Amino acid sequence: METIQSIQQFNEILAENDAVLSYFSTDNCSVCKVLKPKIIAMLQESFPEMKMIYIESDRIPELAAQNRVFAAPTILVFFAGRETIRKSRAFGLEELYAEIERPYSIFFE
Repeated sequence: METIQSIQQFNEILAENDAVLSYFSTDNCSVCKVLKPKIIAMLQESFPEMKMIYIESDRIPELAAQNRVFAAPTILVFFAGRETIRKSRAFGLEELYAEIERPYSIFFE
């Protein structure tokens, strides 16, 4: 997982990759710290072609605002540079998996 340092870097990754999961978090989000390794494991196991990036919303608030992210954790999934899935605060891994599965299979299978 790559930690994003700028809006420009974020936009370049979206332009260069067909599938991107962006994980927005903050330093004081305890749920985020527990959820992050589970999402990494899910992507490695089931969606290996998807790029995962990490955004610290409190360090790059402009990027969070640009993407209308106001809560942590927030996950945005992009396919071909377009936001396809948005999950915020309370959501299950199974729910996220099910929503990624179909568009992912169209792009990579």
